[in-house]
Amino acid sequence: MFFASDNWAGAHPKIAHRLTTEAGGFASAYGTSALDKKVEQTFNDIFEREVAVFFVSTGTAANSLALASVGKPGGVIFCHDSAHVFCDECGAPGFFSSAARLSPIAGKDGKIDPVSLERGIRAVPPAFIHAGQPMAVTVTQSTESGTLYSLEEIERIAGIARSHDIPLHMDGARFANALTALDVSPAEMTWKRGIDILSFGATKNGCWCAEAIVFMNPEQARQLPFIRKQSAQLFSKTRFVAAQFEAYFEDGLWLELAAHANAMADRLRAGIAASNHARAAWHTSANEVFAIIRNDASKRLRDANAQFYDWHEIPEHLHEAIAPDETLVRLVTAFATEASEVDRFIEILG
Repeated sequence: MFFASDNWAGAHPKIAHRLTTEAGGFASAYGTSALDKKVEQTFNDIFEREVAVFFVSTGTAANSLALASVGKPGGVIFCHDSAHVFCDECGAPGFFSSAARLSPIAGKDGKIDPVSLERGIRAVPPAFIHAGQPMAVTVTQSTESGTLYSLEEIERIAGIARSHDIPLHMDGARFANALTALDVSPAEMTWKRGIDILSFGATKNGCWCAEAIVFMNPEQARQLPFIRKQSAQLFSKTRFVAAQFEAYFEDGLWLELAAHANAMADRLRAGIAASNHARAAWHTSANEVFAIIRNDASKRLRDANAQFYDWHEIPEHLHEAIAPDETLVRLVTAFATEASEVDRFIEILG
């Protein structure tokens, strides 16, 4: 019963097979192969416009290099105070952005509060040399809290960023999960709502190691080839990343895998709602579930080899709602999660 992270899941058989078929023969290197170009065109088709695509190895690399591409001296990046770029990337966004700093913005349900964002940006007037310069806003979809920005919420954040002449980046580590949960197109969830740059994640959803930086306006990407090379993210055999993406997109596999992960999370949510030993901490919509579980039930689950994490980033409003004999936990489902695993977890939970 593996609910610790969707990073724990392996690679989908179709993606693993495509890597095997690409293993023989020769192809030009550094992103110039026919397969690289084919997959770049697939990204154009998916986003319904010409985009610029750059393959990298990790989500941290995608986020950090995307933000570095819009860097400014003394740059300030605005993000949610629980965002991965702020809490879990060991300072990489600042490191690759010439010491840009991250300015955390509060907001309920893991989402940036627009009023607080406006206030935060105004606190860094671009003409005041001692404060630095507003550089970018970044949102996460789905969020670190398992929630989703609606299209209207994305558009409102984008409007604020645009009014201050700074780009809007989206951390899409679980992009496909958000997309299927909202039942919208990639174009509708990105550039049509004001997203300028996207970190497109596929590793959590069935790939072995496949992440991409997508610029909705290729003109904004002119510095990225140099930044990627300088940061040791330009693979010589990029066709092996392209091969993963080719299988990932073929016949809508990526959306099928994300829909399955979301469905398993729905199954978990229903079981937790019916349990006397746990309850939902807050409503989630994609493939992450946050629950408050009695400690004795948590021990039973772990004794049965259920894998999940206690979650220590407890929202302030929950501090008094969690009893001494309870713990907040995070449960994450994946493309490889089986219904029998979920049912066994709920059975042991009681």
